[in-house]
Amino acid sequence: MDTPPVVMAVLMAVLIAVLMLRRLLTTGEHLPNFTEAVPSLPPPPPRKGSPMKRRLLLPVAVLLLATAAPARSVTAEDVRADDVHVEGTLSSGATYVMDVPGDWNGTVLLFSHGFRPRGAPNPAQNVTDAATRDLLLGDGYALIGSSYATTGWAVEHAVPDQLATLDVFTERFGAARRTLAWGQSYGGFVTTRIAERHADRVDGTLSVCGLVHGGVANWNNTLDPVFALKALLAPDAAIPLADFPDRASATAAAGALSGVVTEAQNSADGRARIALAAALHNIPGWNDPGQPRPAPTDWTAQQANQYTAVRGLLATAAFSWRQDTETLAGGNPSWNTGVDYTRMLRASSAYEEVKGLYKAAGRSLADDLRTVNEAPRIEADEAAVDWMSRTSAFTGKLTKPQLTIHTTGDALVPVQTESAYLRAATAGGSRHLLRQAYVDNAGHCTFSPAEQLAALDTLEHRVDTGRWDDTGAETLNSRATQADPTTPARYAAYRPAVYPRPYDLAHPGDAYRP
Repeated sequence: MDTPPVVMAVLMAVLIAVLMLRRLLTTGEHLPNFTEAVPSLPPPPPRKGSPMKRRLLLPVAVLLLATAAPARSVTAEDVRADDVHVEGTLSSGATYVMDVPGDWNGTVLLFSHGFRPRGAPNPAQNVTDAATRDLLLGDGYALIGSSYATTGWAVEHAVPDQLATLDVFTERFGAARRTLAWGQSYGGFVTTRIAERHADRVDGTLSVCGLVHGGVANWNNTLDPVFALKALLAPDAAIPLADFPDRASATAAAGALSGVVTEAQNSADGRARIALAAALHNIPGWNDPGQPRPAPTDWTAQQANQYTAVRGLLATAAFSWRQDTETLAGGNPSWNTGVDYTRMLRASSAYEEVKGLYKAAGRSLADDLRTVNEAPRIEADEAAVDWMSRTSAFTGKLTKPQLTIHTTGDALVPVQTESAYLRAATAGGSRHLLRQAYVDNAGHCTFSPAEQLAALDTLEHRVDTGRWDDTGAETLNSRATQADPTTPARYAAYRPAVYPRPYDLAHPGDAYRP
């Protein structure tokens, strides 16, 4: 007796469902979470779809069962219940977190988080913020990322921990069709190291407000504003700027110089000198979204905003973070021997402001620059420079496409760092693989979800087609609006000034010479 067609369809559907279930059990996609970790973001809530390009990919077995037994309709929630959230611990002690949607589109986004000072909480992180996470998961992207085994300038652990996280993902979920690495702030530095040294593991990279100038350049230019402040405001004070034996000495030095700067802010002469120091670091006159945006020639308001940023620099990177890094490097990796501060100021984005404030104060800018240039210089420890150069300087040699984005009003990692990497990539022969874009906003890493998704979409387009095509502000804003019309799209045509103290391995002339 022949089997009726309907019964045959049901049997086939059951057989396929059994085979798929066996595959899921074999690959472990629904095993319980690994070792408990402290996530920086809560696990994603059940998703309700995306206003973007989300496609619902139902398993074949579910479609067959729906055809054979139409009494129960299949909803989107049936598929989204397959989303997997995983937390675990690597052999290094770093933790990781993974979010893989049930309708994974085959692309994994490997996220590198920003700088975390010694003693700060150090959770795993796989995306910049919760809103961006929800949009990316809604589009079917897998999101993964680790903490780093150490905090501070974790250069020797960050890249291995990230690559180990990618290995865990592949073992658990299978090889991705495409892997894009991206990172924020210090994580942009980590991502660029992956791009230059482990390009075989990724298809493209995105640096978001990243330290793409590298470690040597970063710590050199962090030295410049505090050197000028001490030379102009406290020339005879015993305030060390480097070679800190411990955290307490760095904290004491920071407090002493901060007190001098606070007092100087009360006079026109002092404010002009603080502006000069800020200009050597290219600290912008609008650097926090909470500040009203000053008019282009409102030097008073711009200086007030810079003063706040200078105080923040003294409280963090210039002293305590430096001391931590010196401990890792085995000495001071920074120097200013041979630096012409007059030339540096003239190339600064804040030069006109400084001239205006000195004129209003009735003070000689030339005299103060002479004072800074004649102050006793700081020499580096050659072994520490060698360590920082080997571990933290870039070659400019890309073999896969890299996109970088930066806000124009960044005080912590000034936008001029982008000029430094463009210089390196040009000398390294990979300028054609690099694109840089700018968002007109104040603050460090203050990008909207729409702006981040536009950048990822632009990079993915380059990977898919082999062409950058149009990466101008208008195109990026259009992509941002399509990705998320509820948050800002503020890409703008912009060209940063030159970076004041570049250092990369593509320019042998950058080497330290005491």
